[in-house]
Formats: sequence, structure tokens, C-alpha cells
Amino acid sequence: MANNSVRIIGGKWRGKKISFPPLSFLRPTHDRIRETLFNWLEPYLHDAVCLDLFAGSGVIGFEALSRGAKFVVMVDQDIEVITSLKKNLKTLSAENVEIIQAKIPAKTFKSQQKQFDIVFLDPPYFEGLIKPSLAWLMQRDCLHPGSLLFVETEIGYTNFTLPDNCEILKNKNTATISYYLLRVVHIPSSY
Repeated sequence: MANNSVRIIGGKWRGKKISFPPLSFLRPTHDRIRETLFNWLEPYLHDAVCLDLFAGSGVIGFEALSRGAKFVVMVDQDIEVITSLKKNLKTLSAENVEIIQAKIPAKTFKSQQKQFDIVFLDPPYFEGLIKPSLAWLMQRDCLHPGSLLFVETEIGYTNFTLPDNCEILKNKNTATISYYLLRVVHIPSSY
């Protein structure tokens, strides 16, 4: 089975390629969108603790580490994806990474990290996972006031509603994708 690859576009691993299994549901975030995202995150990324839900190829999480994040937790449910993430971890000699196999929203979720400064939320399209994933993050106390959320969805996704406790900092669209940078303003007492 041949592997696909994607390159890291900035930071200490700039130009390095990571591989991922040729699974139909994997669609790494395009270079142009990643460049925009990390330009948005530049003032916040140094020493940030990040959570990459639906990690897939892992390119977002590895890009964050490459550009100065302190720690990244990568979560995916697929065993082939998890195996590939672990291989890339070794290839890059990356440290400060935790890889967790879990289906989100997960009933049990144990991580070394309790709260996250930045969360990358890029679930498979057309499965309605954004709203329950946002609710899960709020219920698990994974966020704090000031946490940033990057949300990527298919264009015209009708179930994406801005949580009451968040504000949109940035938003862009391509022909097929909408993506947002949100900031948590406050943590509700019950979600």
C-alpha cells in the first residue's frame, strides 16, 4: 500500500515531508490554508499547549510544533492513522507529543494535558461532528478563557453555530471550505 505525503511549510521542520496512509477520508489541510492559519496564530503559538482533534495526517499538529508550540496532543480514532502519526513522530524526532486513539466525542479521554491554549478542529466533512465536538470540549473543561479554536468545515455547513461563549476572530472561505479562528471569551458554568 503506497503512502501519501505532505510537507511542513514553516518552522524548524520546514520542507520536511510526513507520510499518511491512503485512506479516502483523509484530506490534509492545504498549504495555503495552513499558511493563513499559522499567520493568524503566530502571536499565540509560542509555548502553547495544543489539541489536534481528528488529527488525520498530523500535519497541523506537527506544523504547530515546528513553529514553536510547547506540546501537542493528537487524537484520531483510526488505527492506521495512529500508526502513521507514531512513525512521523519518530521520523521528525519530535518531542512533547502525545498520540491518543479515541473517537470524539469520547466518553473516556485521558491526556497528560488538562487544558489547551489552541484546539484544531477539522473533522471529516458531512458527518455533523463540529457541534458535538465543541460541546464535548466545553463539558470536559479542556478550554480556558482565551483558548483559540481553529474550525474547518465544508462550505455551507448549516449546523455550525458559534457557541455563545466564543467570538470569531478570523474567517475565510475557499470554493469548498470555510475556516474560522474563534476565541473562548468565558467558560459557562454548565454547557
